Amino acid sequence: MKRVRGFTLIEVMTALLVLSLLALMSYRGLGAVLDAREHVKHETDKWRSVAAFFSRFERDVELAAPRPVRSAGSIAPPWLGVPPGTSAASLEFSRFASNAGVDTARRIGYRLNDRNEVELWLWAGLDVAPDAQPARYAVLTGVKTFELQYLNPALVWVDAWPASPTDQALPRAVRLRIVLSSNEEIVRVFVLQS
Repeated sequence: MKRVRGFTLIEVMTALLVLSLLALMSYRGLGAVLDAREHVKHETDKWRSVAAFFSRFERDVELAAPRPVRSAGSIAPPWLGVPPGTSAASLEFSRFASNAGVDTARRIGYRLNDRNEVELWLWAGLDVAPDAQPARYAVLTGVKTFELQYLNPALVWVDAWPASPTDQALPRAVRLRIVLSSNEEIVRVFVLQS
């Protein structure tokens, strides 16, 4: 009689152990790939929104108009920069319409709100009616610090603009420093006039 040879219990257990180790390594590898993909997507979205914000800010600053505005019975300077900590916009200025004709000349502002969002404030036009409130839009989220400085004619950076109450000129440049919630710091300088 011929004996049929099969696998022993030890051989089957060894094969199962090897297969389970391969499955575990594959699972961990797949998990690492998916985690890396999610991280890259999050970083890409973050930097895309930062780039869009800087593009918007640069376009607005390039269209800055040296035109004062009437507001609630007084005249506001064409460029008004106040240190943070007030309920007003950190930066408020007059802006011409773009060449594309998709927007109008208006008063705009930027401010960091309590939810760590940089807000864009848009008034309906240049001259602001009494008690008119701007429309507010979050243009960048996850911001810990939003600081602005202005270059005066003596080429000195100052924290507030205008330097004197009678000054109706625009600063020569604006320096914007933001710190994201992930602690990346970005500093950009935008030239206003030559």
